[in-house]
Amino acid sequence: MNAKEKIHLKLGDLTEMTTEAIVNAANNDLILGGGVAGAINRKGGPDIQDECQRIGPIRVGQAAITGAGHLRCRYVIHAASMALGGRTTEPHLRSSVEHALQIARERKLKSIAFPAVGAGIAGFPMRRAAEVMLEAAGRHLEEGTTLQEIWFVLFDQQGYETFDEVYRRL
Repeated sequence: MNAKEKIHLKLGDLTEMTTEAIVNAANNDLILGGGVAGAINRKGGPDIQDECQRIGPIRVGQAAITGAGHLRCRYVIHAASMALGGRTTEPHLRSSVEHALQIARERKLKSIAFPAVGAGIAGFPMRRAAEVMLEAAGRHLEEGTTLQEIWFVLFDQQGYETFDEVYRRL
């Protein structure tokens, strides 16, 4: 199976995924406020934020792993593409996604699901987020990993169509 066959796109709710881990579009203080982080906090319960407070802050461009509370997955990997209240930059997006994938490899995970990191409240352009994230996922799979499935779960139709268009070009 080649790398592209291990990458999947889905229109839906990231917090409902049954992959081993989901990725939070995080700030470096690991405060679960709005957007994806807020949904993870509401559905996962207070244990996730409690664990984040013990771990954080982390550097922008890094990632950290916590348990998943009441979510269906086992772990949440918090990819910090921005500072609290800040904007996502391309280098920080790339670095935080690569670091999240590295954590998955270190934990020997088989499946992971990402949102469009940085493309919500952090203001990063959706198309460029798709390009950066899909390229990072493809590189990671080609380098060798335990991951058998990398999902990109998009909240709305426009995001899904953007990721799908970029995916088809790869």
